[in-house]
Amino acid sequence: MAEGESQSDKGMADRSEGFGERLLGVLLDRAHEMPPQLIAPLIAEEVARVGGGDVSILLQDYAQLLLVPLPGRGLTVGEPEPISDSHAGTAFLRATPVEVLQADGVRMYLPLLDGSDQVGVMALTVDTVDDDDRRLLRRLAGLVADMLVTKHSYTDQFFQARRREPMSLAAEIQWSLLPPVAMSVPQVAVAGILEPAYNVAGDSFDYALNEDILHVAVVDAMGHGLDAATMATVAVGAYRHARRANIDLAEIYAFMDRAIAEQFGPEHFVTAQMMRLNIATGHLQWVNAGHPVPLLIRNHRVVAQLESPTTLPVGFGGEEPQISEQLLQRGDRVLCFTDGLIEEHEAGEEQFGEEQLIHWVNRIEHTEEGVRSVVRSLSHALKQERGGSTSDDATLFLIEWRGGAADHLSILE
Repeated sequence: MAEGESQSDKGMADRSEGFGERLLGVLLDRAHEMPPQLIAPLIAEEVARVGGGDVSILLQDYAQLLLVPLPGRGLTVGEPEPISDSHAGTAFLRATPVEVLQADGVRMYLPLLDGSDQVGVMALTVDTVDDDDRRLLRRLAGLVADMLVTKHSYTDQFFQARRREPMSLAAEIQWSLLPPVAMSVPQVAVAGILEPAYNVAGDSFDYALNEDILHVAVVDAMGHGLDAATMATVAVGAYRHARRANIDLAEIYAFMDRAIAEQFGPEHFVTAQMMRLNIATGHLQWVNAGHPVPLLIRNHRVVAQLESPTTLPVGFGGEEPQISEQLLQRGDRVLCFTDGLIEEHEAGEEQFGEEQLIHWVNRIEHTEEGVRSVVRSLSHALKQERGGSTSDDATLFLIEWRGGAADHLSILE
């Protein structure tokens, strides 16, 4: 050992700043106090440091049909990319990078993942790419996603970019109330969609993953327009408040029931479905307050309707509800939906109905993979069956149980 060198010095890890750390560190340091309109040029500048150019940030539109470009100095703003049929859409739905060889280099489409929620896609072109480039660009995309999620609360720019048509006031309220429309962790995945995206009023959903318990609620407030949106807002707020008090499903129902009755009176109600899934064991519990029966999907087919005793919609003062239970198998999916999906019909024609819904679920389950793809494809297929739009609010919410408790230490390694 050299003179003056201690054993602790010799064993100390190298903390000098490498190129990758310096690149990501500069982006992180500068982004803290940067106004939202300067995020785009900052991203373009940092991508240029690794030899990338022609940078686009693509965000999902509200109807979940397109990835639309975010405008900003330094960014390339082209035409929206269809999610169902584009390289950007593939990267978005599969949450994995896509590389396309072009005459001027390699076009890379990197999913913007905030946690497990797909915020959008970052597209850029590089001359060549190796594994070191891929690793650095993947981490850069992750940091960009975090920045977009953080800054979106300070500006309307990101909301405006995602809109493809005018949005009603009721829909504005509903979208501001929603959690991310998709979540995926090793044990469970969820995805939801609201229709009509720009005019939805009384439908909503909510979820939270607390330790090993996934909490889910789907609600449908009576009526249309602003009144329905207001009632749905109170229902979801009451659900969250009760859920965070760590009470059981029957007590949550009672709390929501009182909140609606006291605020809106005895003539108003909200149908609801509240669920709890233990993601370590697959034990599912639920209370059905006037909703259509959920579907149990196994091996890509509907194998059962989760029949259960129903109680009165919240607001009607129903008795204490019976909690239903089902033990899921690994890979099982549970599809919840509101009545606007199956009661849709043209004047003088039959309702769409559950049999038709099950037909489409079976068909799409065999062609799509992730829960987000299934929900999107199912929603848009059903709309096309009914002339391309829905006249009533309709919600789909899909849960996939992937299997027991993960080793958190192994996830971190």
